[in-house]
Amino acid sequence: MPSYLSPGVYVEEVASGSRPIEGVGTSVAAFVGLAPTGPLNEPTLVTNWTQYVTSFGDFTEGYYLAHSVYGFFNNGGSAAYVVRVGGAPGGAAVESASPAAVQGTTPPAALPAGEPLQLGTFTVVAAAPGSLSVEVADPEGEGPAERFKLIVKDGSKVAETFDVTAKKGSRNYVVTQVKEHSKLISVQEAAPAGQLARPENQTVALVAPAPAQTPAPATPAGSDVVSHPGPAQYLGDSADRTGFGGLEAVDEVSMVAVPDLMSAYQRGAIDLESVKAVQLGLIAHCELMGDRVAIIDPPPGLNARRIRVWRQETAGYDSKYAALYYPWIKAFDPASGQSRMVPPSGHVAGIWARNDAERGVHKAPANEVVRGAVDLEMQITRGEQGLLNPIGVNCIRAFPGRGIRIWGARTLSSDPAWRYLNVRRYFNYLEESILIGTQWVVFEPNDHNLWARIRRNVSAFLVNEWRNGALFGARPEEAYYVKCDEETNPPESVDLGRVICEIGIAPVKPAEFVIFRLAQFSSGSGELEE
Repeated sequence: MPSYLSPGVYVEEVASGSRPIEGVGTSVAAFVGLAPTGPLNEPTLVTNWTQYVTSFGDFTEGYYLAHSVYGFFNNGGSAAYVVRVGGAPGGAAVESASPAAVQGTTPPAALPAGEPLQLGTFTVVAAAPGSLSVEVADPEGEGPAERFKLIVKDGSKVAETFDVTAKKGSRNYVVTQVKEHSKLISVQEAAPAGQLARPENQTVALVAPAPAQTPAPATPAGSDVVSHPGPAQYLGDSADRTGFGGLEAVDEVSMVAVPDLMSAYQRGAIDLESVKAVQLGLIAHCELMGDRVAIIDPPPGLNARRIRVWRQETAGYDSKYAALYYPWIKAFDPASGQSRMVPPSGHVAGIWARNDAERGVHKAPANEVVRGAVDLEMQITRGEQGLLNPIGVNCIRAFPGRGIRIWGARTLSSDPAWRYLNVRRYFNYLEESILIGTQWVVFEPNDHNLWARIRRNVSAFLVNEWRNGALFGARPEEAYYVKCDEETNPPESVDLGRVICEIGIAPVKPAEFVIFRLAQFSSGSGELEE
């Protein structure tokens, strides 16, 4: 207390006791991937596309990081941290590295083609070593006469399967589908477009090319940069601040994506087991931090049946801090002037940010248009989504007259309490906001006055959330409660220096299934007909 010794007027500043809690941001993304230039394993903040190009270079063949960041900003994102874990100019070659860094052999693109063999009005060529054969079989279900199934086998094992058509210009045209998705073969036309026809059911053995010994490009002395790093580089180390570990020091991040994981898989640098290891590491990072959600990309080229098998048998993730989106999207590539398939995570992260800015984090980030998407890798039907939605696969679908939209808002958790993505992200927002907004409590006198101030400040924050439509209930008492008194703070707890405040909220859930019940009634009677 001040001392008053001389007569006069004194002016003092006193604390009002009101410490308002301000909501934290929820729209900062983090991308871990490959780029031709830029700082290695250093989280770099970019707030627009120009900044990204200046730091990490433009679109690069074979890498998806630039496409994902471009899709993020195009869909409403405003800030992102980029962690470059590898990459080289051109992006096509796999540089020398330790076995943990690069798994597998030289990618198929670097191998010479085998001997072309006739397949009706097409020719098929082996693009990778192995005991390859191609089988033409009848497609599943009914359909046009041009449809057929193309099965690629390596020995007796089925390596790739394509449901294609011989009709040029179709979305499932055999030449286009094989070119975009196959790592083992290539198919070319052997007749004019008007004479192309479905091959007869048959099996042909391919002559595989001899592996080419391509020397690895020289790298600077002591450099650990590789074109396609393995799981060790992605997972990184928290002590060295590399990979995912480098993001532990960035508190603002609320969503994390690893788009280039699938570019390494496509090129044969890593296998599906390594993909799973990286994705599990990403989920573990988000669970450890507790304030961010992982956006998982599926492998490319999988139809609805195969993605269901992959989700249940290979990627059996169970986490409330992860969300999976399917299928891949086709976006315009400014570098080549053509459209190409890209993983959806970058565009999805941008939609999350846009949804948070326009509606709020409490609203499910679904039924939103995917800006920049010109087509989808697979067209999902309502029946197929009926099998995928319950297992946590958020589908991206095209609707006539309504564009391409996100049509799912679930996490990968089996716990019904954390089924919906907006609930998980809203709790992240509340926890972080209250954590930062109540730092003033530390070392304050632990008495009834402190408890009352905590109740008052937290309640003032939550009532605003209720007024904004983020909490369920017709009155504030139905939407939340804040308890901080003698019951939550008994003497033995106070003696330990603890202040315990109990908060309960009723979050809003998305209207996932909208049902209108229609019935006939007799005109004038007002009664329903039996």
